[in-house]
Amino acid sequence: MLTCQRDLVHLPEGLHYLNCAYMGPLLKSVEEAGLEAVKRRRDPTRITPEDFFTGAERARALFGQLVNCAADRVAIVPSVSYATATVARNLSLERGANIVVARAQFPSNVYTWRNVAAGAGAELRTVAPPDEAEGRGEGWNRRLLEAIDGSTALVALGNVHWADGTRFDLVRIGRRAREVGALLVIDGTQSVGAMPFDVAAVQPDVLVCASYKWLLGPYSLGLAYFGPRAERWSALEETWLGRRGSQDFTRLVDYADEYQPGAARFDMGERGNLTLMPMLIAALEQILAWAPWNVQDYCRDLTAGLVAEARALGCAIEEEPWRGAHLFGIRTPQRMDAARLQRALAERRVAVSRRGDAVRVAPNVYNTPDDVAALIDALRAASG
Repeated sequence: MLTCQRDLVHLPEGLHYLNCAYMGPLLKSVEEAGLEAVKRRRDPTRITPEDFFTGAERARALFGQLVNCAADRVAIVPSVSYATATVARNLSLERGANIVVARAQFPSNVYTWRNVAAGAGAELRTVAPPDEAEGRGEGWNRRLLEAIDGSTALVALGNVHWADGTRFDLVRIGRRAREVGALLVIDGTQSVGAMPFDVAAVQPDVLVCASYKWLLGPYSLGLAYFGPRAERWSALEETWLGRRGSQDFTRLVDYADEYQPGAARFDMGERGNLTLMPMLIAALEQILAWAPWNVQDYCRDLTAGLVAEARALGCAIEEEPWRGAHLFGIRTPQRMDAARLQRALAERRVAVSRRGDAVRVAPNVYNTPDDVAALIDALRAASG
């Protein structure tokens, strides 16, 4: 079982940072890797042609270990929207088809589908949760399954809802999508790294993760798994690094029609990012050393008292089977004034986020019981 890892991150003394869903703090090892990479660029002769490839291959292998897929299925991307745009470029959508998403889903996994649905005369089918708090997560999952039908071309979801941590049963949803021939596109940004994800069990067509949240990596660099159905897809851009034989810089003008094997064809241009890639690798190594199931256990134990106290104060929190331990929403009662709560949080230097109608709490293994106690104190103060 993991113990507190606060000594591995840079966080100001006295700050109760329960907001990894906003941005993960820098691990000391990640910061060091970035600084060393910047220093290395002082002398361009230290950068070899091999360096444009080795970092990306290491990152693919580490991410493959994390989500249980082959390294050659992993692409280096700058963002979730880059991966969804790649899918959209290869999506054959007929008039009358539908795309299924969850209500209030993160925009990067919505805007693309709005545009392609509108262009094709298809329906963007947005599935809302039940109004009642009791059984909300289970009911939302049931509604999503019911929304997928013979006209569904694509299902786009997260593993957990980014605003309140509601957990989606991707194994069942994936099975249903395959039954009707629909693609399954998962934004794992708010779960992968802190919650186990098994590509073999879920069988998504695409899983994409920005690295700066739960992977504790740099901004503007991410990773995406592309499944078997993507093998004949076109890339979003034609990066020279994605072409076969590009390792030989002396022959780059001998233009190649063939791509590098696997998902490398979907890589972003300048994917070998000589500053950010070492940071991403350092972050992935630490995540694997912790193991996501240990992160879940740590966060569950850490916040058990918070959940009980918040409910005693009249707040609504999703039942444990249907929420992440690392990310969950607290829906406060009407008598708890939002402005008063915001002041109480600020006075105690508690960092959380309000997303939609929920106070989003996002702890990680660097958090301590004192962090949770400060949040409980703020809730009590706002209730008084």
